[in-house]
Amino acid sequence: MTHQFTALTEAQKKELHETAMRIVSPGKGILAADESVGSMAKRLAQVGVENTEENRRQFRQILFNADDRIISCIGGVIFFHETLYQHSDGGVSFVKMIRDRGILVGIKVDKGVVPLAGTCGETTTQGLDGLSERCAQYKKDGASFAKWRCVMKIGDANPSKLAISENANVLARCASICQQQGMVPIIEPELLPDGEHDLKRCQYITEKVLTAVYQAMSDHHVYLEGTLLKPNMVTPGHGCSKKYSPEDVAMATLTALRRTVPPAVAGVAFLSGGQSEEEASVHLNAINNCPLAKPWTLTFSFGRALQASALRAWRGHKENEKAATEQFIRRAEVNSLACRGKYKGADNYADSAHGVYGSCYSY
Repeated sequence: MTHQFTALTEAQKKELHETAMRIVSPGKGILAADESVGSMAKRLAQVGVENTEENRRQFRQILFNADDRIISCIGGVIFFHETLYQHSDGGVSFVKMIRDRGILVGIKVDKGVVPLAGTCGETTTQGLDGLSERCAQYKKDGASFAKWRCVMKIGDANPSKLAISENANVLARCASICQQQGMVPIIEPELLPDGEHDLKRCQYITEKVLTAVYQAMSDHHVYLEGTLLKPNMVTPGHGCSKKYSPEDVAMATLTALRRTVPPAVAGVAFLSGGQSEEEASVHLNAINNCPLAKPWTLTFSFGRALQASALRAWRGHKENEKAATEQFIRRAEVNSLACRGKYKGADNYADSAHGVYGSCYSY
């Protein structure tokens, strides 16, 4: 008979659980500002801004300069390694700027996707080597939680059993290592919206992936109460011709979660997955208004769907910084309403539904 040796003390469990619950306090979500240098290059190019360290710093400063209105909307901010050690124009570290607002700092700890041999173009995520040491250092430098992303694509034969199993185990191993260092793991098993699959197919694959993830979490003795899940919403592929209502998306998403995610998980913070800012907010609102029982807090961990309007407003011009910050605050307030099921929708949907989808998007 197998035996589980004690992995965490009661004090460690208490700290992890309290941190996780603080991040997803009622009305609060996560700003994912953890784009790599390569990803920021694509974002900045869309508005004609050169991808330099200074420009990346300037844009993130625009987000972090948001006033106290943000405190009731954002519980955590995920940083990229570079960002964790940057400072404002006034010399204040970004970590201090965020923590002084009572918002927790997180860090992207994976090293990106790599090909998974023996599959049809599938991937796994690297970065387990040295992860414990990196987490220990990040913890000392002010981070309270860590995010690891795995990515899979839906196709006729994908994701394969191998890809599902490999990515599930990588996520669980990461979660275990993070918890040993006192950091709440946010696990992100993302199914890309690429393809022509319908809503039913996405729901089926989402259930298969999440089932494998939580089997692996159990096998690795991960303390679920000290974790957060960052899944995709169940949506059709961008090439699907059939249209679905927000209520359809909400029912499929919640059904998938209820069949696979243990109630012990501290919270679910959805990624936006290439949806426009407005689509992501409307779908999040519908999920929280769905009549099915919800044993977890259901909130957001958005990157592009919180930043796109701010980036378009800024366009690299100093005089636009205040307007860009206001755009970010507005999207944060909208999503705060949506994670409580109180968002009524934009006055002008056409102006706010700019797509942010990119095929095979990767960090």
